[in-house]
Amino acid sequence: MAQVEFLVRRKFFTLFGAAFHVYNSKGGLIGYSKQKAFKLKEDIRVFTDETQQSEYLSIQARKVVDFSASYDVIDSKTGEKLGALRRKGWASILRDSWEVLDGNDGVIGKIQEDSMLMALLRRFLTNLIPQSFHLIDSHEVQVAEFKQNFNPFVLKLNVRINEGCPYNPLLLLASGILLAAIEGRQK
Repeated sequence: MAQVEFLVRRKFFTLFGAAFHVYNSKGGLIGYSKQKAFKLKEDIRVFTDETQQSEYLSIQARKVVDFSASYDVIDSKTGEKLGALRRKGWASILRDSWEVLDGNDGVIGKIQEDSMLMALLRRFLTNLIPQSFHLIDSHEVQVAEFKQNFNPFVLKLNVRINEGCPYNPLLLLASGILLAAIEGRQK
């Protein structure tokens, strides 16, 4: 697999909830998601476009309220569970950390905020410092990167998947959307 890049952009003006557009490296729309407000249990659906006629990915929280929440990533066309993402609750207080799970909930990687120092600066001094995350596989090799652009109004998360990444690209797309939805909400 060659290197893959895409951009997750959170829509600025939404009355309730959040909306996300996903663009490929050429700027073409490849996904749209609208997150409903006031939901007790996250259920994020990704569609091919804003008409929301063709759903291809579902990200579902397992529990209503969970400090170490787990989110199942499901291929909507086949119903197959592609994997899951589990937030490392206590570890994420100072530095955001997630586990990437396979379809049987075995840990196959981790997504971690760039550095403890930068994470602490973001939390306690200013949220104007963009976040950056690295996906590390089970062999401790970085296989993807999630970088937020500096923009105090619009959240843009660039996702770069390195060549040879062993994970399903839809699982990584879900990771980018979840990081934009969950971590972006903390700002």
